[in-house]
Amino acid sequence: MGLCFTLMVVNQYKQKALNIMKVSEKAYSLIRQFEGLRLTAYRCPAGVWTVGYGHTSGVVPGMTITKEQAEAFLRQDIKAAENVVNTECQNLRQCQFDALVSFVFNIGGGNFRKSTLLKKIRVNPDDNSIMDEFLRWVYAKGVVLPGLQKRRLAEMKLYFSEE
Repeated sequence: MGLCFTLMVVNQYKQKALNIMKVSEKAYSLIRQFEGLRLTAYRCPAGVWTVGYGHTSGVVPGMTITKEQAEAFLRQDIKAAENVVNTECQNLRQCQFDALVSFVFNIGGGNFRKSTLLKKIRVNPDDNSIMDEFLRWVYAKGVVLPGLQKRRLAEMKLYFSEE
């Protein structure tokens, strides 16, 4: 039992003590489905340069990546969204956490922190009016996007599922 094993046990203990959650494969699948994979940079409907599965940090016109890089960016971006949800929300079920990470992945941590959705979750994560809050986030540049409507319905359905 070397130092690596000891550190692994300590890290697992810290995660449980701090109630740090990680997404399940359901969240990865949901994000992949709605983001789609594009290996060449493009402007998303909001006008932001994007590549891979919705990755925006450091993306420039003409940028190309491999599928492996897209997967690495996805893991990195999901970790950032997990951190936001773990920081802002407590006592979530896995399905709620997965849905919120997908939501934050898409709208960003800053928007999530200012949202009525978060305010309602903090009061009561099982409040049915949260459904309406998901459905408010379907606009890009003031226009309702059918893809965002479908995504929010899927996130809402996952959030209120029984796991």
